[in-house]
Amino acid sequence: MFELFQSENNQKYYFNLKAKNGQVILSSQGYSDKSGAKNGIESVKTNCGNDAKFERKTASNGKFHFNIKAGNGQIIGSSQMYASESGMENGIESVKTNAPNAGIEDKTA
Repeated sequence: MFELFQSENNQKYYFNLKAKNGQVILSSQGYSDKSGAKNGIESVKTNCGNDAKFERKTASNGKFHFNIKAGNGQIIGSSQMYASESGMENGIESVKTNAPNAGIEDKTA
């Protein structure tokens, strides 16, 4: 499920992709308007089937995380930090599995 929401000061729109257990798998960058955030969700759905769109990274603290990029190279969403590389790979697989058919829960009122 994608959760679309607005920041507390109502300046930016964001989305999270959540697994069935409610855990956040992927978080977006901030968008200036709701339509931009919705386009970001569609971009995740479009690009998540292509493994090359996932940028795997290791943080300076040794933890692993990933970004998913759009066709133009822009980062659409970023993962949480994972203690292991296998955890990160499971997160990527979860995006590939959950994103294509995920609904959108609009919390922007």
